[in-house]
Amino acid sequence: MKKILFASILALSLLSCSESKSQNDIVEKAAENTESSIPIKRLSKTQDIFNGIYDEKIKNDKEIKKVDEKISLMQEDAHKMQGIYSSLISNSEDYYLIAKNEAKSINDSVLRKEMIKLIEESSDKYYQKVQKIKDLKHKINRNKQSIYSLYAAFKIRKTLPEIEKYQNAHPLKTDSLNQFINKQNKLLQELKNLK
Repeated sequence: MKKILFASILALSLLSCSESKSQNDIVEKAAENTESSIPIKRLSKTQDIFNGIYDEKIKNDKEIKKVDEKISLMQEDAHKMQGIYSSLISNSEDYYLIAKNEAKSINDSVLRKEMIKLIEESSDKYYQKVQKIKDLKHKINRNKQSIYSLYAAFKIRKTLPEIEKYQNAHPLKTDSLNQFINKQNKLLQELKNLK
């Protein structure tokens, strides 16, 4: 019994060694020509393929790089501007909220009403001014979104032909996959026949 088992294992080992070479051939054929003259790659571990292609596409185009830098700076500046005004508005809103709560804690009802009225008059004037600022901030947001949308469309137009060239250079052939599946099925059948 031990001799039969040993002979079976030896036969399978020899068979797998000879098939290993042909299996490696299949894998090598599948991997053939995966390199492309088209620079399709991620430029860093954090960069996605879309932005990798775009960066490669514009790296030698000074005009596009200038526009690209302008867009980045504009988006950063818009963010900074909104941050400054948001902080100013927030400080005033916090003041009115706290002052009103303080006024409500005044024991003298006449003085309490007078302080609440003063705070409300001041806050009403302030909120009229703020409404203009909020409208302008809203316009900045809309413009920022429009810039981003047009920029995204530009990047897509610029990169789409490159990924299509890459796909055409690397047609998805199924021959290697089918051959590999046949090898797997053969091994499965051999394993089922072992006793």
